[in-house]
Amino acid sequence: MSQKQLKEAFISNLNGTSLLEISAGLSLPPLCLLCRGLLLILYYLHHGKPVSSRKYSLLLDFLVLVSPLLFSCTVLSPILFFIPVILAAFCAGIFSKIYSQRKQEARAPFGQVVKEFQKACLDPEGIPAITVFRVYVNVLTSISILAVDFPQYPRRYAKAETYGTGVMDLGVGAFIFGNALVCPEVRQKSPRTQPRFSSLARQMFSVWPLVSLGVGRLLSVKSIEYHEHTSEYGVHWNFFFTLALVRLAASLLLAIFPKHKAWLVALALAGLYQLLLSTTSLKVFILHGSDGRDSRLGFLDANREGLLSLFGYLAIYLASVQVGLWLLQCRSSVRGWLDALKGLALAVVVLWVLLQLCQVCTEPVSRRLANLPFCTWVLAHCLLLLGFFVLTDLTLVFTKLLVEGSSVPCCWKVVQPPDSRKKQGMEAVEVGRQDKLSQLCLISAINKNQLLFFLLANVMTGAVNILIDTIHSKAAFTLCILHFYMFCNCLIMYVLHARNIVLKFW
Repeated sequence: MSQKQLKEAFISNLNGTSLLEISAGLSLPPLCLLCRGLLLILYYLHHGKPVSSRKYSLLLDFLVLVSPLLFSCTVLSPILFFIPVILAAFCAGIFSKIYSQRKQEARAPFGQVVKEFQKACLDPEGIPAITVFRVYVNVLTSISILAVDFPQYPRRYAKAETYGTGVMDLGVGAFIFGNALVCPEVRQKSPRTQPRFSSLARQMFSVWPLVSLGVGRLLSVKSIEYHEHTSEYGVHWNFFFTLALVRLAASLLLAIFPKHKAWLVALALAGLYQLLLSTTSLKVFILHGSDGRDSRLGFLDANREGLLSLFGYLAIYLASVQVGLWLLQCRSSVRGWLDALKGLALAVVVLWVLLQLCQVCTEPVSRRLANLPFCTWVLAHCLLLLGFFVLTDLTLVFTKLLVEGSSVPCCWKVVQPPDSRKKQGMEAVEVGRQDKLSQLCLISAINKNQLLFFLLANVMTGAVNILIDTIHSKAAFTLCILHFYMFCNCLIMYVLHARNIVLKFW
């Protein structure tokens, strides 16, 4: 077999992993974020000032926010279930140290602290959990697209061939989910004053970079005979085309139907598509081609997975628009977000039960088909991860109130602390200080140039695969390559952010 055939075989005919293992893995990013925040607060408690060195800030962010994920999906994957426990214990130890070492005059009974925390008012301008969710989906995707070509990346984490739940299968759906959370229909504050199809017009202009990247990827892959998994999207299709068409189709539907009923449109679309899969020959066509022998004759036959899975991805996008609209409802207090957290937990439970019923009554999860179980699975786990990030932010808000003047980048700002806290010297986080500190944040850096970050990851992945025999790499070499690859990508984003450069003109 040629090197190209070996690599294609290496990522083909896989069956995914368990839902429990994926859920355990989803707890790692929030725990890393919590650990970073607590370390910054502890540093401020001891030194009376935030970390001021950009070099050390980048190093801290990379080692705490990115490096643990690299280890957990490679050499530490056999003990994945123990890693969240270890990280949680470490965070608990840091919090205990902060609580015991805070200033004497600021000490108050724990019950009083909790009451005042619930009354605290938060900056209503942004929801950090959404930003962090989108950035981490990008980071995890960037790690996986290269790591999957190394033997240390468990095969069960790679994309499943037909049925199954691989980590990378979830990443595709999470990308759709994250895009929908910040789409124009969600961010639009005064819909009555906007033309009915204004969002569609904006989307038609904003998706051209995705179409261009899709064409560029297609031409480059074909010209250098780069290895590809044909049954993923087809011969000529790729994820850039999927994302572009889903955004356009969603804007068209949301211009026709009320956007606050997006979940009903999503449910109808996913249900109808699943009905066609179950009662017609559509499923056989997607899996085996028009002649039943996996033919790839004609554009539709050659790209059937990519074209027909658009219905499932569109349903995920529309449902995610509903989530975005719900999250942006005015919640100015911690108490309001605690109630929202309960709502997220209830939604996850309902979707989890629905997932089990769908798999029993229809078929297992299939990213290749983008069937109803796949849509339900993606939404359930994305809401779970989003809920973890909201809980992490609230925990950091509570800890910041314990330490006067402390700040954590990409975390809620307390804009109106209770009067009783003011008397004890527990002032709110200063907006100026928070904004200055955000300049030293890797999450903010990636968030400013997310598409560029993803594009660089794809280019660097291709370069590594061309230059290195990834399949036969040893563990130490693999870890060095993955860390160097991610650090270079993060460093470029960090430098651009430090110079306030945003490479976006559409």
